[in-house]
Amino acid sequence: MKRFLVVVDMQNDFVDGALGTAEAVAVAPRVAEAIARFNGEIFVTLDTHGPDYLQTAEGKKLPVEHCLKGTAGWQLCPPVAKALAGRPYTPVEKPAFGSLTLPEMVARAAGEEPFSLELLGLCTDICVVSNALLLKARFPEAPIAVRADCCAGVTPQLHAAALATMQSCQIDVI
Repeated sequence: MKRFLVVVDMQNDFVDGALGTAEAVAVAPRVAEAIARFNGEIFVTLDTHGPDYLQTAEGKKLPVEHCLKGTAGWQLCPPVAKALAGRPYTPVEKPAFGSLTLPEMVARAAGEEPFSLELLGLCTDICVVSNALLLKARFPEAPIAVRADCCAGVTPQLHAAALATMQSCQIDVI
């Protein structure tokens, strides 16, 4: 069985930058360790915005510039970048919470073989849950899991609520 790891938005702006939290800083080393131990194919999503971010629908509701392509905040945080150095992985730039292209990229990588998916990253209650639900909708029979200890939400309460939501949608929380 093929194994896929989806590392969601472990970018500087979400760890210790414009939208960073203490919880995100705390999970970064655990995410790096999970990447280092993972044996399978890795996809890495990158929240990606342009200079017009504040004029977008998201920017109007969250008026904090972040993950502007090419900036330091858009880059992967150092522990994750180090864990990925020298390993093949597929970057997935996404302008919104969930990537509509990620499920198709996974389908192409899997071919006809059965596979499992594991997700981890930031933020549990926004981008992790969005991508997990998109993947579950596309692959209802595939085992999909989220590593709770390798995710952080905007707040601990929202992290817990997102994990409960994913679990109720038959995504395993490990």
